[in-house]
Amino acid sequence: MVALAACFLGCTAGWSASPAPKPVSATSALVQQIQSTRDNHGRPFAILDKRLATLHVFTADGHERAATPVLLGLAHGDASVPGIGERRIADIRPQERTTPAGRFVTEPGRNTQDEDIVWIDYDAAVSMHRVRVNQKSERRLERLASPTPNDNRITYGCVNVPTQFYDSYIQPVFGHAEGIVYILPESHPGEILIKKSL
Repeated sequence: MVALAACFLGCTAGWSASPAPKPVSATSALVQQIQSTRDNHGRPFAILDKRLATLHVFTADGHERAATPVLLGLAHGDASVPGIGERRIADIRPQERTTPAGRFVTEPGRNTQDEDIVWIDYDAAVSMHRVRVNQKSERRLERLASPTPNDNRITYGCVNVPTQFYDSYIQPVFGHAEGIVYILPESHPGEILIKKSL
């Protein structure tokens, strides 16, 4: 018995448990799907995780270039209200201010103030642009700087990006040619919407 115990101790002395595998995030899982299906068709792409209010930018071959907090639509939800792109801003109710989920082919564009933007869904008037600080009471810069995504909902549905990040990673790529933006859903099973999008 003593010999058996000694053998057991000796055999296990040099053994250590392997670290548990890290859970695959929704963003990582989607990148794997994009790479395996080549869904981006050789174009650079971005993935927006609405639950974390984080935008990830990737090269065409799936290497992540950078990530940043962003501001999103005030209301929770994964679909734009039908016809919302034809309404005046003043007529859009708070509960209708959603950032839609899905796969979008982006286009460079300009807004009514002649600022360069990236259209995510032109018909729904959803774009990606530099953060706007016209109304100080909205504290948009402070919301971006806070450590929690819980206060990153303030827009009418557009994706507000920190200016320096936009100028460094969005405008040079998505501002000159078509790209792909994948927006992960928050209120439906991600796998279902992702498969439909792909």
